[in-house]
Formats: sequence, C-alpha cells, structure tokens
Amino acid sequence: MSIRRPALSTAVAAALIGSFSVPIVAGTASAKDGAATVREDFNGDGYQDLAVAAPGGTVNGHTWAGYITITYGSAHDLDPERTMVITQDTPGVPGVPSDNAQFGYDMISRDLDGDGLTDLALVTREYRPEDNIGGSVIVLWGRQLGMSGQDAVRLDAPANAQVGEDITAGDFDSDGHTDLFMGNSEDSYDYHDVLYGPIDRGGSPARDQRLQVYSTDNTINSTAAGDFNGDGIEDLATFYVYENHAEGGKLWLGTKDGLSTVPQRLTSAASTAVADFDQDGYADLATRIFPNGDTENVEDPGTVKIYYGSPAGPSQTRTRTITQNTAGVPGVSEKSDQFGGRLSAGDVNGDGYPDLAVGVPGEAIGSKKKAGAVVLLKGGRAGLTGTGAQAFHQDTASVPGVAESGDLFGGSIRLLDVTRDGRADLVAGAPGENLGNVVNGGAVWLLRGAASGLTASKSVAQNPTDIGAPAAKALFGENLSGDNGPGMAIP
Repeated sequence: MSIRRPALSTAVAAALIGSFSVPIVAGTASAKDGAATVREDFNGDGYQDLAVAAPGGTVNGHTWAGYITITYGSAHDLDPERTMVITQDTPGVPGVPSDNAQFGYDMISRDLDGDGLTDLALVTREYRPEDNIGGSVIVLWGRQLGMSGQDAVRLDAPANAQVGEDITAGDFDSDGHTDLFMGNSEDSYDYHDVLYGPIDRGGSPARDQRLQVYSTDNTINSTAAGDFNGDGIEDLATFYVYENHAEGGKLWLGTKDGLSTVPQRLTSAASTAVADFDQDGYADLATRIFPNGDTENVEDPGTVKIYYGSPAGPSQTRTRTITQNTAGVPGVSEKSDQFGGRLSAGDVNGDGYPDLAVGVPGEAIGSKKKAGAVVLLKGGRAGLTGTGAQAFHQDTASVPGVAESGDLFGGSIRLLDVTRDGRADLVAGAPGENLGNVVNGGAVWLLRGAASGLTASKSVAQNPTDIGAPAAKALFGENLSGDNGPGMAIP
C-alpha cells in the first residue's frame, strides 16, 4: 500500500539518473514570521546540527532498511568524531530493521515538545501487517547529551492507514508551539492530521485536527509552511499531482483556532522553499515549476518562480522567474538540468536578507553528465535576483572530490548555520557518489557562508566510510534534516 509522491515522475528520474528508477521527490519548506528562523540544535549548545538520511543502507542484512546520522555543529566543520548513526536497531527506537523500510525517507527537525531542544520527526516506510499500516512517523527527542533512541516514540495511527506522507511543521495557531501536519489516512487518502503542539514524550499532541486535503483523485507532491499573509500565524500550502499532470495547489490559512478548512487556490509547484527574501514582513514562496503542467518532462532545464507574500497570501501578480539564462546566474539552461530540483533558504552573507540555494542535480560538468551543481541566489530589498549569484560543484577549486557522471551533487541541499558565525552554511548531498568500488554510497559537503556569499575555502565532505556506517548503495545524503523532504530515493 506504499505510495511515493512524484515531484519528478519516474520517467524524469530515469532520464536524470540513468538506471535509477525512482523519482526525485520535492519536500517541505517552512518559515516563521516570514524568515527562515527554524532552530536545528539537537543538543542545545548553540550550534545548528545536521541529520542526514541514508535510506538505501543495509542494516542487519535488510536491504533498504535505512539509517540516519546526526552530526553536531562546531566552529570548525562536520566532524566524524561528533557523528552518530541511528537505525531501527538502535535501543529505544520503535520497530526493527526491515527490507524497504527506508528509515529517514522524510525528516523534519523542530522543537515538538517545547523544551527548547530541537527534535527530529522522521518517516519510515515500514509495513506493519498486524494493523495493515504502511509507514510510521517516529520522533527522536533532542537531548543535551546528544540525540539517541531513548524515549523515541512512534506517533499513533489508525488501522488500515498510510502514515507519514507529506510531513510538515509550523505554528498554525500561533500559540508558540510547533504543530505537525502529516499523512494519517484511514482506508482512503482523503485526510491528513494536524497534531497541535506541544507533543508530549508519549507522542500525544495537545489536540488534533483532521483536514480533508484532497478533492480529486490526486496526491500531494510538495508542501510549504510560512506566514504568507503577514498576520503573525503560519499558513500551509499543499501542492498536487495526478499521474503526469500538475494539479495546482491549496493555501490553508492559519488562524488562532488552527488551519482553516476552506482553502484558497494556488498554482502548482514541484519543489518549495520559504523565506522573506525582501524583508517586507511577508513570507515569500520559492518554487520550481512544472513546465506546461507536465510532470513527465524528462528534458526540463528547470525554472524557479518566486511568489512574493502579500496580505492575500502568495501573490499571483508580484512574482519573479529565474532560470540559468537569467542575467547574473552562472551556467546555461540545458536539457535535463532540473534547476530548482531542490531548494533551501537561509542568510548566507549575514546581510539580513535570506538567500536561496538551488539544486541543479542534472547539471553536466564538462562531459560528466548529471554530475550536479548548486547555485546560490542572493536576497535583497528587491527580493531574489541573479545579481551576484554563485555556482559550486565538485570540480570547483577547494571543493573535495571530483565531479563524476551520476553523482547528482545538489540532489539534497540545506542552508543552516553549522559554525554559529551568523551566516548560513551550505550542506549539499550527492546520493549518487561512488566511494571507490562502492556504488551509490553517497556523501555530503559543507561550504561555509561568508560576507561575499558561499566560499569553497575550508569546505569539507563526509561519507559513510568516514563514520563506519554501511556504505554500499546507502544513498547517504539522499535527504537532509529540516525542510527538504524526501529526495532521490534510488533503488
């Protein structure tokens, strides 16, 4: 009964990643009060931390069981000595490793219980036949001594349910507590649950709401949360696809009582990021668009479109469209680049305006097809533009490694301040990275934020062999903590 959300269809993914047959999937994005202020500090030391998923990892002989790693931020870089591996075999974590569970298929990091430490809600696609339940949302709790499986809890689900799809976090009733939007559909796929915080250590929310999110036979392919209308309450955007067609989106306004039940219509979006790029007090919605509404376009160069926030929500008139042909943006729009395949917002240069990292996982570097790249677009008073944009890949000077065909560098991205210098750093994943003779082991890179933007100086990389984790076809870096959502699941 498993369902995978196609932000890029299987045909698109096949064109992108050759023999790989499962799509890149767009994820969630969120911003509080119009700015990317989500804190990701699992141990409370003031440095933002990073969770990395390796959903293809083999655990206790189970293929595609999956695992995650937690790396704690420091003034230096990603440190293997400060990285721990968590699986469903870790003491305290509900369940056991199983084939195709993809532990860490989706992850979002927020303070769910209100204790000031960031927690991690993650999705496993395990099947529990005793209740005919597909999937689980498991919460790992932040701890000053470091995150572990201690007291981890599986959130309740009804029998015959598909659980965990479209997980998104925000404060939808503005009570100061994080709320969790998640798939929890009983028998049909018409409904999702909103669990209003705080969520206690037993997994029980303060209250919940069942939201009828579908009106036709379609699926959610991406979500976003942010205060788009500037009223001080976060809103929820859901976007839909059906087979090879984009099906538009819906905006569920936040109120003091929670999410409204009568949505507004939105334009379709393949991937999303949210921040107040022009600092006018309204959260802006950055998206990658489906060309002509076609989710099966295998040759899409990629287009990013920004809908600026307004009193009515994401504006349909005040927008900006950016491609690799936009003045100032490095590179050229080429077939199958997938510019905007992943998006993440954060203030890289510390000027007070959030910037946008744009994954270009299909980018060819010289003759190396699908080696991948990341482009940084800078925010300012006029919002996002191509002025001063930067591009990075594995053949950029000082970036560890070498660009190779099929690496998919930029297949996951996250802007967060790992080094606590007031500037967001770029974490970029390449789930297709080969590690010697190990195919698709995957790796992540850290590029530091600086006054001029991102810098490759002192950049570092980390892969499963560095931390003694399963490497063969692990797809390490397929998904990152925060708001990216499920990425390139490659069977």
